[in-house]
Amino acid sequence: MRSLRAAQTLVSRSLFSARHLNGAASPSTAAAAAGARWCAAPPPRSPLPSSRVMPAGVAGAVSFSLTFATVAAAEAKAKERPQPDLLPQNVVLYQYQACPFCNKVRAFLDYHDIPYKVVEVNPLSKKEIKWSDYKKVPILTVDGEELVDSSDIINILQRRINPDELTNDEEAKWRRWVDEHLVHVLSPNIYRTTSEALESFDYIAKHGNFSFTERFAVKYAGAAAMYMVSKKLKKKYNITDERASLYDAANTWIEALNGRDFLGGSKPNLADLAVFGVLRPIRYLRAGNDMVENTEIGDWYQRMEVAVGEPSRIQDAEGN
Repeated sequence: MRSLRAAQTLVSRSLFSARHLNGAASPSTAAAAAGARWCAAPPPRSPLPSSRVMPAGVAGAVSFSLTFATVAAAEAKAKERPQPDLLPQNVVLYQYQACPFCNKVRAFLDYHDIPYKVVEVNPLSKKEIKWSDYKKVPILTVDGEELVDSSDIINILQRRINPDELTNDEEAKWRRWVDEHLVHVLSPNIYRTTSEALESFDYIAKHGNFSFTERFAVKYAGAAAMYMVSKKLKKKYNITDERASLYDAANTWIEALNGRDFLGGSKPNLADLAVFGVLRPIRYLRAGNDMVENTEIGDWYQRMEVAVGEPSRIQDAEGN
């Protein structure tokens, strides 16, 4: 589905030559417009004696092949891979799959096509990070060097792979906004009701590092605990309406774009990657679906999915 969405976005933008449409075109509309453009006949000409007409079916197949080849090439070029001599080596991310701060780091690594291995940490025992004094995630090791705190990790990696690139004030402002505001509206939304808490913990239990017996306990006990915690967070951050706070945050971000494809202009900057990273774990939960349906953030999110592309994560022999 992700590749299809990416293809639809890129094809739609190339067909209509528009930076940003007020409403996303439906697949049927995009297909109809594409067909009209690809199949439109040129003005009649007197054929040369040796000319041959390509059958319509063949022409259509060639058009589709060329279009999706273009889409694939555009997606491949979207990555911002560092120069070979600046590419970090032996990168290992210690994480929780659903952690927004871990997803911030993953978005950076994926966008820059930096290969990395993942160690999924058991949040109950944390045995995978007992070697570290930090005791939290994310932890990133690069050639054995330990880096901690998502924003610090990204700052250090950014300086290494783009030593001449400076962070501007706007980018720094919105990165702080992600850490100081956006992340705090997420938990009250994904654990807003008991059913939403169960939905979230069903995902966490399936993708986390748990034994079979732990999965059951985590799903139900964790959902109950976080439902209660979310109420305290709601009070702590003066949130009166969970969904309204999420929609306000999404709309605030879109206003910051000010008509640009990305805050970075024609390509994402660190603020774009931070917002995308923390939203990625909730995008296809009920809260994320509601956010996309009730705000204008969906188009930007689709553009980010295309730009970040497929994960650069290295799978182990077991596919983890």
